[in-house]
Amino acid sequence: MNFAVFCSGHGTNLQAIIDAAKKRRISAKLALVVCDNPRAYAVKRAGRAGIPVAIFGPKDFPSKKELEAAVVRELGRENIKLIALAGYMRILSGNFVKRYRNRILNIHPALLPAFKGGQAIKDAIQYGVKITGATVHFVTEDVDAGPVILQAACPVKNNDNEKTLLARVHKLEHKIYPEAIELFARGKLKVAGRRVIVK
Repeated sequence: MNFAVFCSGHGTNLQAIIDAAKKRRISAKLALVVCDNPRAYAVKRAGRAGIPVAIFGPKDFPSKKELEAAVVRELGRENIKLIALAGYMRILSGNFVKRYRNRILNIHPALLPAFKGGQAIKDAIQYGVKITGATVHFVTEDVDAGPVILQAACPVKNNDNEKTLLARVHKLEHKIYPEAIELFARGKLKVAGRRVIVK
């Protein structure tokens, strides 16, 4: 099974996925990295690993619809069966999500449904929670609202700031995201309403 990783930035989760694949903890083939930013460090990570990269900059297309149509064509050429979003900073359209229903994963730095959105670490600290973590979920039309596949928790310490807490959450992400991809690749995930059953 071929899968693609979509990213926009530094690519730490991409690196974790690359490393897991090298160690054969992921049996599927990482066949493509899709990026919306040619200067993203994730592009260098993919290049070092010999993984093809496709750049789809939003300024290079007259509309989001045409950008996504180009992405779909590229995914088809590479026979992509699964998409893993890893710091991809663009919201996918409803049509795109429907096309790949239950075939798009996302990693979020909180225990969903708590602290949705782009400031999850900051929100957890400001709220004063004692525990937060990471969530892998299927992507739906609503942001950070899809069925949960895997979660892992860590404490929020009294002296935490965004940087220290994010480092702890990243360790969880780098563990459970490859695990979720492998479960999908092995056909071990079944979506039943809001629940994901691990067979």
